[in-house]
Amino acid sequence: MKFIKLDLLTLLISLFLFASCENSSTIGLEVDPSIAVQGALVDTVTISSRTVAEDITSTVSSARFPMGFLKDPIFGTTESSLAMTVNLPVDAYNFGTTPIVDSAILVLKYGGQFYGDSTANYSIDVHQLDVNISRENSFLSNRDWTYSTFLGNKTGRLKPSTAYKVTDVVAGKADTLRTVSPQIRIPLDKTFIQENIVNISSENLKYNANFTRFFNGLHVQINKTNSTGNGGIMFFDFGSAASSLVLYYKKTNVSTGLKDTVSIDFPIAANTNPVAATIKHDYTGTQIATQLASPNTQFPVTYLQPLSGVRNKISFPYLNKFAASAGKIVVNKAELVIDLSAGSDAIPFNAAPRLALYRYDIAEKRENLPDNNAGSSTSSPDPRYTGTFGGYYNVLTKQYIFNISGYIQDLLDGKTKDYGTFLAATPSTEFEIVPSIATAARSVLGSYKKNPVAGDNLMKLNIYYTKIN
Repeated sequence: MKFIKLDLLTLLISLFLFASCENSSTIGLEVDPSIAVQGALVDTVTISSRTVAEDITSTVSSARFPMGFLKDPIFGTTESSLAMTVNLPVDAYNFGTTPIVDSAILVLKYGGQFYGDSTANYSIDVHQLDVNISRENSFLSNRDWTYSTFLGNKTGRLKPSTAYKVTDVVAGKADTLRTVSPQIRIPLDKTFIQENIVNISSENLKYNANFTRFFNGLHVQINKTNSTGNGGIMFFDFGSAASSLVLYYKKTNVSTGLKDTVSIDFPIAANTNPVAATIKHDYTGTQIATQLASPNTQFPVTYLQPLSGVRNKISFPYLNKFAASAGKIVVNKAELVIDLSAGSDAIPFNAAPRLALYRYDIAEKRENLPDNNAGSSTSSPDPRYTGTFGGYYNVLTKQYIFNISGYIQDLLDGKTKDYGTFLAATPSTEFEIVPSIATAARSVLGSYKKNPVAGDNLMKLNIYYTKIN
């Protein structure tokens, strides 16, 4: 009797379950096709890319200042020289009684960047400027600064990452040896310094404005004739008093009548008075010259070079057609994947460690993409900003990847018009949408092939999206 009741109960439960499953849509196991959400990937959106000339830029507010001469088998030659103001150490400086210059050294502190061959021999010339740079108001990268009097030269190999030992002269005490940050030390004509700095009137040494009006400053450049190899571009730090004109001189001690040897630094600091760079590129005989002369042609590779060199203008000419065919979509993720062109990064011509990606507004003013808009002191960040914009070089995959989901969504929705989207080389430590003069590393990008095959170096846009019917 007990087993009969149990069998009847099992039968009733089974019938109830089968009856409940007859219409599965009543508990949501099926979705109405009219409101279905579908995920998909498209990676065939055409990208147009052109090599275009970078804008000329101001050079007075850079994190580092370039100087050198570089011969690149792909990019031709790049040359940069420096014009700099020399400042008083303090207002109303007094050299003391009967000062006599022992030596004068131009100290240029490396700025943590060097691009090229550090094993080559470099010859560096120093002249006096013909103009008072502290009274000028134009410091564009294509401006030539005139100079005349030759003051000194340094020839030899560079050591941009090696600390330097110098002797400190301490009045009335023994000289001391100390280690300083990597730097170049160029001896200057002590007779010129005696006559044009030490022996000048007290009025010209009274205020820095008086001194800089009297002493025009210095011009530093590579002597190409006496240098060897492919050369390089070195960067100097003028953000503090680390770079300077150091004078070692003797003066009479009024108490003892003996001669004291002292040293004094005349600082070269960009935050006090201008330091400016003149930058020149020569693309003669290169593919870059060919591309600049054919702006409407799509080439298999394109080129990026900082120091007001070249950048890429990219566009998505068929994005609207994709939007029309796909219908209403939500972009979950959009990646711009950029391959380095194979064989273009042979040492010492390493690929740029980071790229900048930015857009023009209607007035052709440079703006961050929404995905990289962190806001400012006067504006709020874009809500889609995540701090994972990308653009760093991956040495394993030899790629740069940008996350541009917000920008692509805005283009698809018609909220933003593409007035110009650009790629440029930028320092790894400072993302700059203005033309950068703080790095020299360049890149050759795989851009386009009519019939690509697996493994080709290309530029590609991956759009992961959700379709809403």
